[in-house]
Amino acid sequence: MGERKVTVFVTCLADTFRPDVAEAVVTVLERFGVSVKVPAGQTCCGQPAYNAGYLDEAKKAALHFLDVFDGDDPIVCPSGSCASMVKHGFLRLFEDDPQNRERAEKTGERVYEFTQFLVKVLGVDGSRFSVPGKVTYHASCHTTRHLGVRDEPLSILKSLKEGEFVPMRDAEQCCGFGGLFMAKLPEISCAIADEKAECVDETGADLVTGCDLACLFNIQDALRRRGSRVRVEHIARVLAGGLE
Repeated sequence: MGERKVTVFVTCLADTFRPDVAEAVVTVLERFGVSVKVPAGQTCCGQPAYNAGYLDEAKKAALHFLDVFDGDDPIVCPSGSCASMVKHGFLRLFEDDPQNRERAEKTGERVYEFTQFLVKVLGVDGSRFSVPGKVTYHASCHTTRHLGVRDEPLSILKSLKEGEFVPMRDAEQCCGFGGLFMAKLPEISCAIADEKAECVDETGADLVTGCDLACLFNIQDALRRRGSRVRVEHIARVLAGGLE
C-alpha cells in the first residue's frame, strides 16, 4: 500500500487565534504515517456569510475552497462545524448550479473531521496517548448533529493508555456559541455557556476537550467567569501532547 496523503483545512479560528491546533493536527497525522499538505491559498469556507444570509459572498468563498482543495486526497479539518459546511452547506449553496454542485459533492465526500479520520480511516484508538488526570468531553452541535460524529472522539478518550475519561451531564447540550448567535445575542449565549460550565465543573475533570474551537472559546470564558480551574483544550492538542 502506498503512502497515505491528506490535505489539512486549517479553518479561520485556528489560523487566527490558535495555529497550535493546526500544528497539532499535523503532528498527530504524521506520527501515524500520513503525508500532510496544507495549501497556502486556503481561506474561510464561507460559513459565517452563509449563516448571516449573505449567500453571494458565501458562494465566492465556497468556490475558492473548491479550487484550492481540488484533488483526490482526503481533507482533514479540526472542526466539525467547518467540515459540515463543506459537506452539506455547499450542496445547498449550489442547489441550482449543477456543475458546481457536482464539484461540491465530490469534495464533500473527501472531508473528514479530525477524530473521524483518525478512527474511521486510520483505525486509531486511545492506546497511543497518555493524558494526565481526568478529562471530559463537550459534544458540539455541528459535529454531532450535522456531521454525525459522536463515537469517534469518545472512543479515543475512553481508551487512553493513561488518564481517566469522565462523562459530562448534558454533554450534547449547546454551549451557546452558535456562530453569529453569540455575536447577536451575547446575554443568552453567556447564560447557555454558564450552564455548560456548571456541567463541566460537576465532572471533577482537570481538562475539558472538544472538536470545535469556537465552542471551546465560549466554554473557557464561562469557566473563567466562575473561577474554575478546569483547563480547556482542543482534542488535537490533547492528543498531540499525549503521544507515546
